[in-house]
Amino acid sequence: MLLSAPGRGPTLSFDFPLSRSAAQARLAAFLPHAGQDYAAHRNEDRGPGRHHGVSRLSAALRRRLISEAEVAAAVLDHHGRAAASKFLAELFWRTYWKGWLEQHPTVWRDWRAACARLTAQGMPAGYAAAVEGRTGIDAFDAWAAELRDTGYLHNWARMQFASIWIFTLGLPWELGAAFTYRHFVDADPASNTLSWRWVAGLHTRGKAYLADAERIRSRTGGRFNPRGLATKADVPRETCVPARAPIRAISAPEEGAGTLLLVTPEDLSLETELAPEHLAVRRVVACRQHCTAAADIAAVADGLQRASTHWQVPAMWADDVPSVLALAQAEGCAQIVTGYAPVGQVAESLAACRAQHAIRIAEHRRDWDARAWPHCDKGYFAFAQQIPAILASMHRELS
Repeated sequence: MLLSAPGRGPTLSFDFPLSRSAAQARLAAFLPHAGQDYAAHRNEDRGPGRHHGVSRLSAALRRRLISEAEVAAAVLDHHGRAAASKFLAELFWRTYWKGWLEQHPTVWRDWRAACARLTAQGMPAGYAAAVEGRTGIDAFDAWAAELRDTGYLHNWARMQFASIWIFTLGLPWELGAAFTYRHFVDADPASNTLSWRWVAGLHTRGKAYLADAERIRSRTGGRFNPRGLATKADVPRETCVPARAPIRAISAPEEGAGTLLLVTPEDLSLETELAPEHLAVRRVVACRQHCTAAADIAAVADGLQRASTHWQVPAMWADDVPSVLALAQAEGCAQIVTGYAPVGQVAESLAACRAQHAIRIAEHRRDWDARAWPHCDKGYFAFAQQIPAILASMHRELS
């Protein structure tokens, strides 16, 4: 299965924080460089182990071991909005992709269906050479190897990789998105799927991203000299424009009700949002079903331990969501509370069980998302006009 191959991902590295304490330490170390240094060097790719121009917080942010609001507040306090504008803009791209996919959920389902269809037909010619790094395009092959070995690519390199996959190698973007989703230590349904669509020219009509050999040479410090890159973007066809849907309504946690707290890779710092006295938590649980990679297991284990300490209750692992529901019933809980599950596999697992059980599944949606997502229904640059107001309101509350 393209989306959930067992054991996907490389050997874990301390370079990509998978605990809250490691994420806080990484943020503290990067903070002095989040202003002018980041603006000057953010698009330089110096190779594995040398990605010092960027924060490398993505694996932690994806699982909310540390939140966007925390990172933004620290950067604003250290640099101010003008000096840190480039870093803050990149931080908000993650928020934008999340909010956009929440309002266009069919894109995720259509992508998964396309992957299943293409796989059933047999992989196209050139696919094996691409994923194994045997195309003869030096930069692409090196990035394929780095991705498999480390679970990471510099964000700028991700764009080049996707562009070469689509326009030079002529491979379906859906299969490329599946390949990176399997391997990224920061794999995220929204950022991964939508970034590939953006490069392919499907997100913003008339705008595709075409990799350029000279730019690759320059920004990799002359490490690569790619030959034979496409000079024209042959944008894939899309059968229909994705329909917009309202942001999914949620059941908010009920104070005082007996609660089983479910910790998932979608939000692993709920203790920073929910006070112990507001929830009558009886047990904290995590699902093996939600951990399809070693990185998820490591991060969720950290979140599980912190939640258990915060609420002073036992913690345990369950195999799947039906097992969590059975445990909640056995504990006499009136509700299961979890962090909001955006479009993706966790949300699907909860939806599949929600209608079949009397126990209420409540979700906590962070203010950051509630304020930003309604503005994410169009292009990023329309959303970007709202960023100063979002930052101002959040910064006042976090100060």
